[in-house]
Amino acid sequence: MYSFIKVKITVLFAVLLLVVGCDNNKNNQKTDYSNIDVWKDALIIKHAQGETSFEYAPKKVAVFNIATLDIIDALNIPVTAVPQSDVHLPDFLSKYSDKSYTNIGTLFEPNYEVLSSINPDLIIAGGRATDAYPKLEKLAKTISLDIDSNNFLASLTERTRQLGWIFEKEKEASKLIEDFNQKIEQLKPKTSTAGSALMIMVNGGKMSAYGPKSRFGFVFDVLGFKPAAVFQEAGRHGNSITSEFVLSVDPQWIFVIDRDSAIGNKEALSAQQVLNNELIQKTAAWKNNHIVYLDSTSMYIAGGIQTYSRLMDQIEEALQKTSTNN
Repeated sequence: MYSFIKVKITVLFAVLLLVVGCDNNKNNQKTDYSNIDVWKDALIIKHAQGETSFEYAPKKVAVFNIATLDIIDALNIPVTAVPQSDVHLPDFLSKYSDKSYTNIGTLFEPNYEVLSSINPDLIIAGGRATDAYPKLEKLAKTISLDIDSNNFLASLTERTRQLGWIFEKEKEASKLIEDFNQKIEQLKPKTSTAGSALMIMVNGGKMSAYGPKSRFGFVFDVLGFKPAAVFQEAGRHGNSITSEFVLSVDPQWIFVIDRDSAIGNKEALSAQQVLNNELIQKTAAWKNNHIVYLDSTSMYIAGGIQTYSRLMDQIEEALQKTSTNN
């Protein structure tokens, strides 16, 4: 878990005081120092790559981490530059594809020349640009605000608060967190009794599953769905599964992320096509119309506070349909 502390930095006026003192001795006058601010608040942010201090709110910001961009957008923090080359953003972040934002490369490969030319106050790395951090920090102040999937809710909350501190949006961040937690508390009584669930990703016609404490473990770890299967390895890329496996664990709910759709690949089979087979059709999830195709671009590309708020809305809607049908 990362946190922040405020420290007092002493501003040394030794030379100034010496000179003024000499003048005072000469003129035999008293000097009023009450209007000199000899202490200055500095914000120190602890993050995945170390610690970074802030003396003022950054104005010109370049963002590579789309999960962070998700939170920044929710807080209405101005952004100067984002990666736009071959980047497929979810609808609620589509405005960042506009030419009014400087294109700084791809999610994996920053355009260092363009970054240098815009001279940002702050670069937010992390996510898919983690490996670029050493080069980025040579260009400008750089932080990495990745969300820890092993401690998702606390980590997401802290990232939101940190951004509120950095950009002087503390009240807005607190309200955003409060609303998010309230939505969780309203949904949990329904999800915790809804039965077993399986979170799967479809990619290139194949399936992988994610359990608790994994990249997409939110439905288990936070909302309280019972895992239909538990895997030894969390794995960022999930655990390879087959339709036979899905039938064997027979989940009452299946939540689906279509990776090909998320990255804009229109040539691969859709998740609906992959799951439409005789084995999946025998599961309780299929029979009860409990297969939920999630906003894949949001889940796979973004993954911030807006993403998971929307996920809860989608699950709430699915549960409501079930309640209505019963």
